Amino acid sequence: MAFFGSVVTPLVAALALFAATAAIAPALARDRPLTVVTTIAQIGEPLRVIAGDRAEVKSLLGEGVDPHLYRPTRSDVIRLAAADVVFWSGLDLEVQMKDTLGRLAATRPVVAIAERLPPSLLLTTPGAAHDPHVWMDPDLWRQALAAAVETLAGADPEGDEFYRTRAQAYFARLGELNSYIHTVVASIPESARTVVTAHDAFNYFGARYGLDVIGIQGISTESEAGLAAVEGLVTLLVERRIPAVFVETSVPERHIRALIEGAAAKGHTVIVGGALFSDAMGAPGSWEGTYIGMLDHNATILARALGGTAPAGGLAGRLAVPAQSGGRQ
Repeated sequence: MAFFGSVVTPLVAALALFAATAAIAPALARDRPLTVVTTIAQIGEPLRVIAGDRAEVKSLLGEGVDPHLYRPTRSDVIRLAAADVVFWSGLDLEVQMKDTLGRLAATRPVVAIAERLPPSLLLTTPGAAHDPHVWMDPDLWRQALAAAVETLAGADPEGDEFYRTRAQAYFARLGELNSYIHTVVASIPESARTVVTAHDAFNYFGARYGLDVIGIQGISTESEAGLAAVEGLVTLLVERRIPAVFVETSVPERHIRALIEGAAAKGHTVIVGGALFSDAMGAPGSWEGTYIGMLDHNATILARALGGTAPAGGLAGRLAVPAQSGGRQ
């Protein structure tokens, strides 16, 4: 916690500097794009598409960054303090940033978009905490993004129709993505619809598309998998003859490698079916660096590795899926 002491002073100073202008900004005619800062790119990239040239949208967490563990840097604090609007996911995803974001909320809109969803739509863990990985269900994430669009329109009333029109076009693309994922997952043999990953980031995906999802760690990468949990999963892999397990781009691979070695010791071969995007998207500028491309990649990789049928190029023909997939081509 000593880290926070090192950023609190510049944060407080920045908030004091920007508080007056933040208070009167909604009353002024806007002569520049909105400055929008998001924590994760799963919020930022869709909003960049929706907002167009009416807003400058920046995301703090980039490729391969784990939001469960991320602590805000001094440059993050400066960016946040200069923002007109801030969006984060919430539900304790960005747990190390809650204090910082809470202070900012006194001077500008700071919206946890996943927390705008009705609690009845959220998944819970055995400890009763809500699972924060809502973006794994594109229909739920559409609803969360709609809350962000409302906030943008409130901060920039002149752009209200602009935001809503572009949001509807983007949400139609999410509908196409949803249909594609349903199709390719349905092609996986029912006996093979078990997805084993490094941590429990895929429960919403599994619930939406009918997959049994098992993570070695819990919903937060702050937790650590015990030996008994790993051994239990090895037994599951062998008993169900599961052909593939999956690494994640933002989580270390060591537990997945332990599963593969444990299954091999019991005479069952398990391959790495591919690397999935869980808490972070792909590289900026790539198809996988978009929200739609991220889920397109995941669905295509899963289907091909588990014996289903999916085009190597995915929904939009823009993926570069390795040919050594475990499933049918």
